[in-house]
Amino acid sequence: MKKTELNELRKDPLLGRWVAVLNRSLGPADYTVSSPEDHEKNCILCQGRETEVPGEIASVRGRDDRSGRWLTRVIPNFSPVFQIEGELGRRGEGMYDKMNAVGANEIIIESPDHSLPPEEIGLDQMTKVIMTYRDRIADLEKDHRLRYTLIYKNSGKDAGATFSHPISHLTSTPVIPKRVKEELDGAKQYFAYKERCLFCDIMKEELRFGSRVIIETRHFLAFCPYASKFPFEAWILPKRHSCAFQEILAEELEDMALILSTVLKKLKLLFRGVAFNYFIHTAPNRMPRKDHWHTLGEDFHWHLEIMPRFLKTTGFEWGSGFYILPTSPEDASKYLREV
Repeated sequence: MKKTELNELRKDPLLGRWVAVLNRSLGPADYTVSSPEDHEKNCILCQGRETEVPGEIASVRGRDDRSGRWLTRVIPNFSPVFQIEGELGRRGEGMYDKMNAVGANEIIIESPDHSLPPEEIGLDQMTKVIMTYRDRIADLEKDHRLRYTLIYKNSGKDAGATFSHPISHLTSTPVIPKRVKEELDGAKQYFAYKERCLFCDIMKEELRFGSRVIIETRHFLAFCPYASKFPFEAWILPKRHSCAFQEILAEELEDMALILSTVLKKLKLLFRGVAFNYFIHTAPNRMPRKDHWHTLGEDFHWHLEIMPRFLKTTGFEWGSGFYILPTSPEDASKYLREV
C-alpha cells in the first residue's frame, strides 16, 4: 500500500499561531490573478490638480522648489476614520469602555507619475518614498495622544486599492492594534526566556538554512517566513537590530529601497497583475510612556511584510485561526529567487 504523505503543521514562533503547509506545493502557474486595472483617465492625485484635494501635509520636492513639482506628497484621507483634532475623552458606558476616534488618516502619493509605481521609476524615487514614511512616523510620534502609526499599501483591486495612482496609506491610532500587540508580546516573551531578539534569531536561522531566502543585501534580508500565512508571503528585516522604523540610518534608506523594489518586481514578473498588500510593523509611540517599555529596544525588531492576494479567506481560517498554505515557503522563495 502506498504511503500517504501528510501535510505539515508549522507553529509561528512569534505569534504562536499554527499554519498548515500542504504537501502538494503549487507552482506559479496554479494561481490566477486579476488583470491589471485600467488607468483612470481623470486622476485627482496627479500633478497639477493639487488644489482639488485636501491641503498638503508634507512633501518631498526636487532641488528647485520654485517649480512647484513634488516627488512625493502627503494629504489627508478623503474619508478619514480618525481625526487629528479633538481630545480622546476616554469614558465608560456601563461595563464597556470607549473613546473618541482621535488619530490620523493620510494618503502618501508615491509619485507624480500616474502610470508607474516608484519601484519601476528608479531607486531614487523609491528611496524618497521610504524617506516620506520615516518622516511621517517621526512627526506623529510627537503627538502624545497617539499610540501607534501604521504605514501600509494596497495594490490592486483585490487588495483593497481605491486608486490606480501609486499611493500608500498611513493610519495613526490612540491604541495599539491587536496584531501588533500580539507581535510585541511574542517578542517580549521570547526575550524574557532567551535574552535574545526573536527576529535576530529568525534571520540567523534563515541565513543558515538558506532555502527560504529571496535576496540579501548589505543591510537587509528578504525571505519567505517559515510559517507563512499566505503563498509567496515575504518579509524584509534590517540586519541591524532596531525596534523603530523612523530610526533607519541614511545608509540604509537606499538599500531598503533596493530590496523592496526587487522583491516587488519579482512578484510582478512571476504573477502579472498580482494584487498585494504590504505594511511596516514598528515600535509603538514610546514618548508618553517611556517607563512602560522596559525591553522594547532589545526585544522588538521593525520589519516589512508583503502579502500577495491570491486566496480568499474562508470560514475555516476566520473561525479557527489556522491558515492553509498551498505553496511551501521553500518553493515560493525558490520561484522568487530564480525569476
